[in-house]
Amino acid sequence: MQNIKVAYLSFILLIISLGASMAQKTFRNPAEKEIIAPELPSPIDSISPTLPDSLILNDSIPSIDSAKVVPKGDIETTIRYAAQDSILSNFKEKKVYLYNKAWFEYGDIRLDADYIEINWEKNELYASGVKDSTGTVQGSPIFKEGSSTYEIRKDMRYNFKTSKAIISDVVTEQQEGLLRGETVKKDDEGNVYLSHGFYTTCNLAEPHWHISSSKIKSVEGKQTISGPFNLYFNGIPTPVGLPFGFIPDQKEEQVSGIIIPSYGEERRRGFYLRDFGYYFAFNDYIHSRLTGEIYSKGGYGVKAATAYKKRYRYSGGFNVDYQQFRSPETEANPLDYTTIWVNWSHSPESRGNSRFSASVNAGTTNYNNLVVNPTNYMRNTNSEFTSNISYSKTFTGTPFSMSANLRHSQNVQTDEVSLVLPNVSVNMNRQTPFKNSKFEPLKTLNFAWNFELQNSINNKVVQELGIENEYLQNDAFEDDYEAPDVIPFTWANLPKLFKQAENGFRQSIPVSSNFTLFKYFTGTAGFQYTELWYLDRINYFYNAPEERVDRILENGFSRVGYYNTSFNMATNIYGFYTFGKNSKIEAIRHHVQPTIGMSFTPDFSDPKYGYYQTVQVDEEGNTQMYSRFQGFLYGGAPRGESRSLNISIRNTLEAKKRIESDTTEASTKKFPLLQSFNISTNYNFVADSFNLAPISMSTRTTFFDNKISVALSATLNPYATQAYYNESTEEYYTRRTSEYAWKNGQGIGSFSRANLNINGSYNPRGAEKTPADTREELTNDFLQQGGQMNDFVENEIERIANDPSQYIDWSIPWNINYGYNLSYSKSDNSGKTNITQAINLSGDISFSEKWKVNFNTGLDLSTQKITQSMIGIARDLHCWQMNVSWIPFGSFTSYNIDIRVKASILQDLKVSRRRSFFDY
Repeated sequence: MQNIKVAYLSFILLIISLGASMAQKTFRNPAEKEIIAPELPSPIDSISPTLPDSLILNDSIPSIDSAKVVPKGDIETTIRYAAQDSILSNFKEKKVYLYNKAWFEYGDIRLDADYIEINWEKNELYASGVKDSTGTVQGSPIFKEGSSTYEIRKDMRYNFKTSKAIISDVVTEQQEGLLRGETVKKDDEGNVYLSHGFYTTCNLAEPHWHISSSKIKSVEGKQTISGPFNLYFNGIPTPVGLPFGFIPDQKEEQVSGIIIPSYGEERRRGFYLRDFGYYFAFNDYIHSRLTGEIYSKGGYGVKAATAYKKRYRYSGGFNVDYQQFRSPETEANPLDYTTIWVNWSHSPESRGNSRFSASVNAGTTNYNNLVVNPTNYMRNTNSEFTSNISYSKTFTGTPFSMSANLRHSQNVQTDEVSLVLPNVSVNMNRQTPFKNSKFEPLKTLNFAWNFELQNSINNKVVQELGIENEYLQNDAFEDDYEAPDVIPFTWANLPKLFKQAENGFRQSIPVSSNFTLFKYFTGTAGFQYTELWYLDRINYFYNAPEERVDRILENGFSRVGYYNTSFNMATNIYGFYTFGKNSKIEAIRHHVQPTIGMSFTPDFSDPKYGYYQTVQVDEEGNTQMYSRFQGFLYGGAPRGESRSLNISIRNTLEAKKRIESDTTEASTKKFPLLQSFNISTNYNFVADSFNLAPISMSTRTTFFDNKISVALSATLNPYATQAYYNESTEEYYTRRTSEYAWKNGQGIGSFSRANLNINGSYNPRGAEKTPADTREELTNDFLQQGGQMNDFVENEIERIANDPSQYIDWSIPWNINYGYNLSYSKSDNSGKTNITQAINLSGDISFSEKWKVNFNTGLDLSTQKITQSMIGIARDLHCWQMNVSWIPFGSFTSYNIDIRVKASILQDLKVSRRRSFFDY
């Protein structure tokens, strides 16, 4: 394994070095000649500039002049024909001869050739090219009837009364395929019969591949059928063939048919046939695909995928993957599982005042740990999956709107599942009842109303006996983290899961007003009342025999009401520094936005409210206060009075530089030196200790024209720490004291948490969007559209921002994305520190116009291990496409090779080889 990692790292470095050098060159391969049906020009537009009107002839019935040339009876519409050199008429034989760039039109048919012969007596056309002085044939016929175009290499005869034709050496396009035959007959129904013909999707004059058969029939708008055929590559026959062939020739939304399986091998599950089934095109609005797979060592799977679309209304897709495997062959580590995964997406188009959407991604927790998915690398490396089904409605003419959501979150590592069934909210937009008042604080006074109800189910085991102190939660780190005990989601466990479901109601009324103070200050006064409704509450009692505190749920309606008030004042301060005329930097501007405010919250743990209960906790008679709504859905009222002074300072620093130009006047350009630097804290005057809250700091900026993005955040603990010895563990720890650090000679304090993120992208085009920029853009767009941030929205935005496929641009020769993350944390209680750091690297490189390599890897510096990695290679084979992906090590070690025809009607004619070493 170590050798594989060394080889893998060497391969990555080789790719980067070769890509950086080769990307400077322009790869130009000899152009391959394609067969392209010419765009047939409009008769008048193309002929009028070069031909006199006398050479553009219209023959129709009943026209007296044309009746002298064309007999009555068989011609039903206008005939138009022209030629660049000459038009000769033989009245005795009733023929017309057209020479050089001639064309003929009758109804929906059009014929272009250098020589056309019209036989009015037989209603027949004859067309061919003309040999020049060197013997080369020029102006070969191009025949078009309706949507079908025929490129004729020799000559053709066509009866425009019966619509029958005999053609020598023709190429015609059927849907996405090309048909060619030595002798071709066309009947009046549009069917084409080819003798010694071939079919291919390669549009080159010498195709890379084709199917050759002595007899081929093409039924217009339905299918192409052949007799016994074999497969040719680059003109070389192969032994691959079948007694007959069937290729659909219908619009994509009308095609149903058999799906050819792929094959491969996995170490544990053995040989397999995968994705064999049938494609159902029910109508223009709904398609389904039903496939199965089977393994030689006892496994099978069934997949169903449905896509639907209603124009101007909605679109979506529903996928189900069910797999079962039983293999007792390896007794030391047998593989025995049943797993299922469901995907559903539904997207409406903006219409009316209601909206329904869905994004479901859920299944059994063992699916992504057992089923190797080489075509969806990101899913195998994810541990968190979320789903949301939502409906929203705005009540026209009123300030009210409502929304309903069904949410799901799942961790495949801990097996923890959380369901919200449902979450319903009703909101009233902010109202300004005194907007016509001249007194500004009253004019801007506004209020809103928000109501929410929720029912939540979580399969984490709830402690029935004994109470965990909510103020002494463990401060464990990831190293000490243990997965919670969970209840499996089975039909038998549903009653237990429903029994421990949490539900509640919450409503809030925010009131605020904005106004100007002392000309340069903006004041904001706010008041918010929140009320919670529950259907039970907790009664605590001391269990003397067990020496613990137990609880009993008391059924009945319970109401919790609390409020808080605030007043904030903010202003803007600008500082400028200008440079001399000889400096490229013209000026630097510093923008400071300080905000200072006061907030007040009463002590809702006062016995008069009844929200808390004081209980004996040990045999010595010591007591402790517990919330009667501890662990409930929305919690309870805040404990302890708060009279806080809140301070925050926001800083930005930007510069303006001069850009010189030889052709135009000099211009200026702004660029950020510091995009943001924020500091915030608060001081609670009535707290008995730790009055000053930890100081939060964050900053973000970019360098080298946005090629590198740097974000840093930290939390500073301003209090002193003291070491102590724990006799039970025989270890020394440190804990926070109530004295300030600077009073004990410990400086300004110590950092309890810090995080550094460096991300960048480098390619010939310059800066690309970093995940941080994309995250900010998506968030702003969502908020501007009236959305409300919640855990689900934040997770979706994070997933999109960090998806590497969003940053691969195949139109550039190479692109490198890199990132570095450093995380530091220190426990206030134990003093233990935890440091993690990792490097991520991804990108793609074009070695030529037809070769593309992409990769994704990283290094966990804390464990000195390479993270889950992948290398992919794509090769454009013109009418074929090859894709190779390789995961060289880790849980999902595997490789996948896939070569397939590009045309969608032959997308299942493929050569695939997959093998997985997941089962080591």
